[in-house]
Amino acid sequence: MNTDMAERLIRFQHPEKVLGYLGALDDDRLATLFGLDLGAYQQLRRSHDEQARRAAADLLDDPAFAKKVDQLPFRPDQRVVAIGESTTDDLLSWFEILRRLLDLRRPADRITLTNMAVSGQTTTQALTTLPGLSFHRPDWVLCMLGGNDAQRLGSPDGPTLVSLAETERNLRALHDLARQRTAARWVWLTPTTVDETRVAAYPPFQRAGITWTNRDIDAIGQILTAQPEPTLDTRPILARRTAEQFHLDDGLHLSLTGQQALALALVHTLTDQS
Repeated sequence: MNTDMAERLIRFQHPEKVLGYLGALDDDRLATLFGLDLGAYQQLRRSHDEQARRAAADLLDDPAFAKKVDQLPFRPDQRVVAIGESTTDDLLSWFEILRRLLDLRRPADRITLTNMAVSGQTTTQALTTLPGLSFHRPDWVLCMLGGNDAQRLGSPDGPTLVSLAETERNLRALHDLARQRTAARWVWLTPTTVDETRVAAYPPFQRAGITWTNRDIDAIGQILTAQPEPTLDTRPILARRTAEQFHLDDGLHLSLTGQQALALALVHTLTDQS
């Protein structure tokens, strides 16, 4: 496996989240699953950790933003849980940057952040995570789902993996069932738009016969922005600069710059509405 492939797999794929039946997966076993020696695996994990921490530190260089982090409505000892797919499961995700912002700025508050996102997860699959969500007893849930539902099979006019009506039903069911089991405050994030040209040209997507369109992402975004709970609409954020700065070469996943932009916007959303 070449270095670029190993870096991407470790960034987005986390077997320890989905292979619980194998028991505890320590670094040595995880390295073996990726076909790497322990040192190489741990070095890649350290590299991702440092990149996320540096992204957070760069944001905190702005005193006004640092004050916003101080004003985030998370109280000491609260638990914050993220539900999502690869945009959140990413080791360089907005949620992981948020973790470092709190580590750097508010370490004494001992706020616990748990990333339950799983790359490739649909809203249908996310419903099966409810027992785990209850186990973490969250005070806050940050939910960013729908991007995988919008995957089209065969062509831009082919069927979506999950219909729009089912996506809406699943999102509401996820929220309503979670509220029955926990007292958590809920925050939505819309799925991010894609670079359609890059998505169409990306060889692995071509071979698999899958694609994404922004009209589908927009439809899900409209559902979420109509909900009564606080919502961060990510679509205008990505529209502020060129897609080259915000997406990786596949046109679907975000670059570190794109993830940093989401983290910044989320902090503003939470502080403006608290």
